[in-house]
Amino acid sequence: MEVAREIKKDTIKPLKPLTKKDLALKLGVSRSSLYYEPKRPALDLELKFQIETVMAAHKSYGHKRIAWELKMNKKRILRVMKKFGLKPYRRRVFKPTKKDDLGKPPTKYDNLIKGWCPIRPNVVWVSDFTYIRYKGRFIYLATIMDLYTREIVGWNVARSHNKELVIGALLGAMRRTGTVPIYLHSDQGSEYESGEYIMLAESNNITISMSKKGSPWENGFQESFYSEFKVDLGHTDRFELLGELIEAIHLQIHEYNTDRIHTSLKMNPVQFRDQYHDKLKNITNKNVFTTLSKELGT
Repeated sequence: MEVAREIKKDTIKPLKPLTKKDLALKLGVSRSSLYYEPKRPALDLELKFQIETVMAAHKSYGHKRIAWELKMNKKRILRVMKKFGLKPYRRRVFKPTKKDDLGKPPTKYDNLIKGWCPIRPNVVWVSDFTYIRYKGRFIYLATIMDLYTREIVGWNVARSHNKELVIGALLGAMRRTGTVPIYLHSDQGSEYESGEYIMLAESNNITISMSKKGSPWENGFQESFYSEFKVDLGHTDRFELLGELIEAIHLQIHEYNTDRIHTSLKMNPVQFRDQYHDKLKNITNKNVFTTLSKELGT
């Protein structure tokens, strides 16, 4: 028995540990590859934190606007968002209505801007209003948007949605821009069909345009604005006083105009408007220079 054990010890020899060089040779790879650690997970995690930072500041941003904000490829942003389950918050917009408006016959005003694409500011303004829930009650926000720049040029906040609400928004837009549009578009509703509102518009040579009854998509620019505006505004019950909420609404509109990237513009509305005026100024200066050159014979 002891002889058998002696023979077994002699025949079974311990394996010699392989060096990295020998292992790489057996595997047919370079030795450096054995030390490789993939960088993609770490890069994706770092990008995830950057995306979350943008989403915290702009809750309604999707992958396209996040990519523009971070100046990165939108496919890479989308891939990382899917990998970590990052999604922008979406909500449906509820449009308050009056009982008096139910069963009301269609207005005499037609949709005059259907399919239009203005090529300069102050051609078409679109108007609408929405509710904002605050501590068990509603306050109302009316806004007017320039269809070319997508800038909110006028707004008004009130406790009731009536003619004073929409008239205040229109007066504010006229005061801030110092001009009036050619067309003023809105949904149908008693607020927009009130004699005072119509008189204010027509006395300033503004042509009234209205969506068909029950066709909110014909004023989809404003509907889209409200949907994302409420997301960015956040929970309103965090404000102790109504005045604090109203201040936040004004600040949020300012941020939309001056900071928030608009998907169709790929920049904020004020930047787009200023870019238009800069181009117009350059064209005017060029035309003046050309005219002077011709007059001087140079």
